[in-house]
Amino acid sequence: MVAKNAKRDGIGTLIVVEGIDGSGKSTQLHLLDKWLRSKGLLVFTTEWNSSDVVKDITSKGKKKALLTPTTFSLLHATDFADRYERNIAPLLEAGYIVLSDRYVYTAFARDVVRACSPRWVRKVYGFAKKPDITFYFQVPIDTAINRIMVGRPKIKYYEAGMDLNLSNDEFESYRIFQSRIIEQYEHMIGHDNFTVIDATQDIEEQQVQVREKVMQVLPKSVLSMLKEEKVGAVAN
Repeated sequence: MVAKNAKRDGIGTLIVVEGIDGSGKSTQLHLLDKWLRSKGLLVFTTEWNSSDVVKDITSKGKKKALLTPTTFSLLHATDFADRYERNIAPLLEAGYIVLSDRYVYTAFARDVVRACSPRWVRKVYGFAKKPDITFYFQVPIDTAINRIMVGRPKIKYYEAGMDLNLSNDEFESYRIFQSRIIEQYEHMIGHDNFTVIDATQDIEEQQVQVREKVMQVLPKSVLSMLKEEKVGAVAN
């Protein structure tokens, strides 16, 4: 189980952001990436569901609405395993700071909402290293939905959770689906040692908090490079 028993491999640092769509987690990770790179540090960023290995089959399955909850779960697990073995683990071994926009906790939330066994899902991802820090961007469902809906006339079938028969209306289905994902994340806060960030705060204020927390988990050799400048300089 990732939360307690996973081996802490390598000498690098693994930083993860989690949260529902519209929480602003990707924006915060981008700002963190930019800041760390500006200090000359070795940084690699990876995103959920971005491996070329299963991209085509996942796309075809989504278009034809053929993916069962278990199939969906296994495709995402295959995607993650490929990225983990090709990028995450080797770069941690090489001493990189690896930034992950969603990690195994996304599967723990979404797959369980789709009625997959929580124990089974965690076992599937049991090989994954425990992050050095996992940020959970906590946001009310209405705030997140308002952010997502700006300029988006349509929500995709699986994105809206339409496969779960929650509602015939895609927007209502999306709301119910995301609300249930929030419930799963909230359960994980203590169990998986999430660092909670209030995602209703100003972007700059959130980033200052993120940088301060990150500095607590970085190696001393890296900290010496960062402490030359105040962490509050978000623009850099």
